[in-house]
Amino acid sequence: MSKENPTIHIIGAGVSGLVAATVLEQHGYSPTIIEATGEEGGRVKTDYVDHYQLDHGFQVLLTSYPLAQKYLDYTKLNLQQILPGAVIYKNKKTQYIGDPLRDSSFLFSTIFSSALTLRDKLKVFKLNNTLKRKTIAEIFSAKETTTIDYLSSFGFSDEAILNFFLPFFSGIFLEDQLETSSRMFEFVYKMFGTGYVAIPKAGMKAIPNQLKDNLKSTTFIYNTKVKSVTDRKIALSNDETIESDYTIIATNPTSMVNLPQQINWKSCTTLYFETPVRTIKKPLIGLVADRSSLINNIFFHTSLATIHNPEKELLSVTVVKEHQLDELQLVDSVVQELENLCGIKNLKFIKAYKIPAALPENRSITNEVSKEKIKINDHVFIAGDYLMNGSLNAAMYSGEFAAKTILEEIK
Repeated sequence: MSKENPTIHIIGAGVSGLVAATVLEQHGYSPTIIEATGEEGGRVKTDYVDHYQLDHGFQVLLTSYPLAQKYLDYTKLNLQQILPGAVIYKNKKTQYIGDPLRDSSFLFSTIFSSALTLRDKLKVFKLNNTLKRKTIAEIFSAKETTTIDYLSSFGFSDEAILNFFLPFFSGIFLEDQLETSSRMFEFVYKMFGTGYVAIPKAGMKAIPNQLKDNLKSTTFIYNTKVKSVTDRKIALSNDETIESDYTIIATNPTSMVNLPQQINWKSCTTLYFETPVRTIKKPLIGLVADRSSLINNIFFHTSLATIHNPEKELLSVTVVKEHQLDELQLVDSVVQELENLCGIKNLKFIKAYKIPAALPENRSITNEVSKEKIKINDHVFIAGDYLMNGSLNAAMYSGEFAAKTILEEIK
């Protein structure tokens, strides 16, 4: 191995791998990324079907993410902002609530909304102020409990949890019991309160596309699967072997190396429909306040500007509940619920994305990672949001940290 010019490979061209390559390039190295598929992005991808942009799952960018601010050019992404509010569907009625301090158009609808009691509205104001003052470090060092227990302890009523917090955060955490760590709730809520929720005009894949386009000396090897990684060798599925002084596994590593702990994942299904009418005119997330429904949240993607101009409207529906339905049965059930609960009719099914590994299921949430946790041996390291928490910010942080660890090893 040459200390001046070591060979460095990154397995996986997702966000973690691309950020790792960025850091290595910034320090004068030229890594090689090995990607199993034909494109970069990992779990952050967008398909284009009939002039519609279909993200692989309803994904958004929280502009307050510190690592996103560090590695992304928001202006070039042409971010389209989702308003700081929601439409609540309950008992075949719709109610609009939001943050009137950030968007005055929500003032009267929020004041007169029956989805939250007056006491709950005051609690929301208190929660906003509490988390704005709390640092990210303080959030991740606080004692953990479940989100549902946290909300109850904070004083929110069962009605507020059912009408707003449960459908909203079920779509974020991809579980419908709010058992996710209170640290993650505080972190995400703080990010909502200090920044905006946005989607690039070209879809979420614009994020890894931008990271890739910024790389100048990184080599990409696509459509190549890795079978195993040992000390200084990468064994490919076609039985070829690649010599590598340092390797970062920036994808699910369980089939390549032995890990001390198993990685568990949350799943979801996102369904896309075409509809002639957009029942939510503004860019707002729709929440279904019905514990018996399959639907958690809905969003009209055509309420935002896109690089395509479809003639009709695009609606996405997220399902996180466990079920035994096949795709046809699921589509039929969702269509019925959209009509009965949301008054949305005349739907044409476009595509469904069943995502078995949508988010890591972390029992203990952190916002940092140690060298010991990512080091398999002196030459192999791992990166991914599963090491910290399920977020784009964590994916970027872990990629950065793995690259910096290799730089230290080289020195």
